Amino acid sequence: MASPGGASSGSSLLHNSGAEGLQTVTDQKKRKRMISNRESARRSRMRKQKQLSDLITESSQLQKENSQATMLLNIITRRCATVEAENSILRAQVMELSYALESLDEITQSIRGSNNMVLWDGTQLMNSLMISSWNFRYINQPMMAPAEKMFYYRQGAY
Repeated sequence: MASPGGASSGSSLLHNSGAEGLQTVTDQKKRKRMISNRESARRSRMRKQKQLSDLITESSQLQKENSQATMLLNIITRRCATVEAENSILRAQVMELSYALESLDEITQSIRGSNNMVLWDGTQLMNSLMISSWNFRYINQPMMAPAEKMFYYRQGAY
């Protein structure tokens, strides 16, 4: 004989086992989500670590390039200063040579005289040189170029 209590106890068992099954499914889903979250967090940490590593590599490369650029700038700056100094020396030499040429032109004009005849008499030449009010301060003046720079451009041309 079937009692109503027996039927209810059987359905209660089914209901309990269904609740346990549902609980088990829920626990499995939670566990699966937790594992998925852990894996996602691990991937995120790995991405951040790779990004950090890439930034460190890029930073060291940029520092190296910056160092090389600074060194090149220093070399170019020193070379520019050297060229400017050489240019100043050459300009001074041009001025000296221009003054010397002017003086030599005046001397040759004086030697030729007013009628374009050369005065070869030593006495007349000395007298004309002494009497004239020429500017002789640039004649027999030493050149200002240092000896090591004198043939610098000629050596570079070969």
